[in-house]
Amino acid sequence: MLYRQISGPLLDALADTPVVLLHGARQTGKSTLAQWLAGEKHKARYLTLDDAGVLAAARGDPSGFIDGLEGPVVLDEVQRAPELFLAIKASVDRDRKPGRFLLTGSANVLLLPRLSESLAGRMEVLKLWPLSQGEIEGLKEGFVDAVFASELPTLAKVRAGTARLANRLLRGGYPVIQGRLSEARQKAWFGSYITTILQRDVRDLANIEGLTALPRLLSLLAARAASLSNLSELSRSFAMPLSTLKRYMALLETIFLIQTLPPWSSNLGKRLVKTPRLVLGDTGLMSYLLGLTEQRLAEHPNLIGPLLENFVVMELQKQATWSLVQPHLFHFRTQTGQEVDIVLEVSAGHLVGVEVKAASTVSTQDFKGLRALAELAGRRFHRGVVLYTGSEPIPFGPRLHALPMSALWQLGANQVKGAK
Repeated sequence: MLYRQISGPLLDALADTPVVLLHGARQTGKSTLAQWLAGEKHKARYLTLDDAGVLAAARGDPSGFIDGLEGPVVLDEVQRAPELFLAIKASVDRDRKPGRFLLTGSANVLLLPRLSESLAGRMEVLKLWPLSQGEIEGLKEGFVDAVFASELPTLAKVRAGTARLANRLLRGGYPVIQGRLSEARQKAWFGSYITTILQRDVRDLANIEGLTALPRLLSLLAARAASLSNLSELSRSFAMPLSTLKRYMALLETIFLIQTLPPWSSNLGKRLVKTPRLVLGDTGLMSYLLGLTEQRLAEHPNLIGPLLENFVVMELQKQATWSLVQPHLFHFRTQTGQEVDIVLEVSAGHLVGVEVKAASTVSTQDFKGLRALAELAGRRFHRGVVLYTGSEPIPFGPRLHALPMSALWQLGANQVKGAK
């Protein structure tokens, strides 16, 4: 099993919190991680609600089911029996011993009010994304913490080249895909994955008509990933009522297939664009939906830009779940067109801007958006970074740096013990 870097924060939460929820998209490794913890680091009984008998018992008598459990327990795919949440709440109110319940779910219960309100103040929530590049390489990434440090760690010159980077983008981070070397086998898995997700999880969450429209909508969203999320325009393009579109988008976000990157705002003068950006949860899935292959990317290199930006956003989202500084992610855009692809903001208010450039050279002009952000944020601006596909780390003045794309998983990284 590949070491998952969220394991440390997960064990910390189990040490002082009665209920811990680990949620994320299907096939990101939640069950594997939960079973490993239950057998090794946090001894517990493992039950999955994918088992028909367990599901029937949980739904038939939620209170009796929970009261009959002794010691720590792992309940996998808990969103399939929402009736359990009130029973868990009652049990925890009687006994608040830490680590009693480790729940996993393939739906975001924070977007389901009847579930999230049940365990308010009693539950810590952690998110498991597909594998990060560091997890694939056997590294514990430190990019997020490094860019907020007073001085950047030294990064050696790397071997440039877009071919291997394109392979990373097309493969994505789902664990199963890492063992499928051919594009044909990866394509087959993604096709089955989408069918299963939409036929099972969406039906579990909402009884909706027109389910056949969701795969087409998902493909349309993939084509607009990393761009501003204009729902009115999307509604017209897809010939779907805006109210229906919003409902479908909420469902896709609930099962972690899409998310939005909110705009960063400031009270300091300039008017900023307030529209969020659309992001897909995995570039492998995005590539499948767009019909991208290594050959097509080689023939049409302009196609790599949105894919690469989506990739960087998701790698930073993954690292944010275990970093020490725990930043929130935003994007920045003024009404005059100056923009920064990703803004990392920590609780103290300090900012790091990250611009993504799908080119092997970088110039002063590429820092225009970062300088606009620095001017607006003032002392809050800590550092600006342009990630590009070249090989050299290059300083571009005080607090401005150009770094190779591989800095995402190499800057400030440590080898995971026992990893190859």
